[in-house]
Amino acid sequence: MSLFTGKVLLITGGTGSFGYTVLKRFINTDIKEIRIFSRDEKKQDDLRHELQIKYGEAFNKVKFYIGDVRCLESCKEAMHDVNLVFHAAALKQVPSCEFFPMEAVKTNIIGTDNVLTAAIEEEVETVVCLSTDKAAYPINAMGISKAMGEKIAVAKSRNSKKTKICCTRYGNVMCSRGSVIPLWIDQIKAGEPITVTEPTMTRFIMSLDEALNLVLFAFEHGQNGDILVQKAPATTIMTQAEAVCELFGGNKDEIKIIGIRHGEKLYETLLTNEECSRAIDMGNFYRVPADNRGLNYDIYFRKGNQSRNPLTEFSSRNTRLLSLEETKSKIASLEYVQKRLSNK
Repeated sequence: MSLFTGKVLLITGGTGSFGYTVLKRFINTDIKEIRIFSRDEKKQDDLRHELQIKYGEAFNKVKFYIGDVRCLESCKEAMHDVNLVFHAAALKQVPSCEFFPMEAVKTNIIGTDNVLTAAIEEEVETVVCLSTDKAAYPINAMGISKAMGEKIAVAKSRNSKKTKICCTRYGNVMCSRGSVIPLWIDQIKAGEPITVTEPTMTRFIMSLDEALNLVLFAFEHGQNGDILVQKAPATTIMTQAEAVCELFGGNKDEIKIIGIRHGEKLYETLLTNEECSRAIDMGNFYRVPADNRGLNYDIYFRKGNQSRNPLTEFSSRNTRLLSLEETKSKIASLEYVQKRLSNK
């Protein structure tokens, strides 16, 4: 990982699922320092003890910073001498953001602006912001706030000087904190039926390690203002539920349908039709460059661009749907699931 040799990496929301996965990937490399920036001192202390046990001397690379992305000053204090930033701090639960939308605004919108402002002032080399498929055609407060976070990142990139700013947009990351598979496993182990909101609902699925590959791709290949998307398969919620039942001995016939929650969609979109018009196919990824046209719109009444990428909306209803066996194999490969299977 020559790109990271001797560099200082700051991870906002560093005690969360994404942050922890990034940390594990880098801690035994030749990176100089990893800074964990978050507001929960208990989670930081737990992580500190875990890393000391697991990684020995390599643990000395990790530094912990208590702070909140809602506070610009704490972002600035953590950003001194930082080369790279992975911005993962966010409110991610759809129902809680529906009930408390201003909290989503404070963290996902104002917090993103604070992180980017601090990074630009400190002349950080690259910032990669974590976004979500819910930011495409958003219908809920979480998606709307993340979409605005993306807009802020693209706008900041136009005047970011020495700092490259990119966004990575993900579908559902299996077994990340607050995701549904751990809940289903707990329900099966408690002898309860699995609860499913809507069986025909489709979702992109990927592992945390696959999601991290997109982050690494963004650091290395992303250009200023890009939104980067990984080509991911999808599956129905019912297929996922049946796969977990087969792995953990649940009764598929007793799966309970409870109805769609606040703010949920039947399918998710990683690239909108409008974004597809300028998306660039990069093999396993799509790159959506920033629209850097100026504010002088008058010229577009006289001269337009008739060319368009033939790609249309990339969503969980038109990507490849995994079969039950494929879904089960993908779920079974996860470290979290393997640990839970060993404790049947």
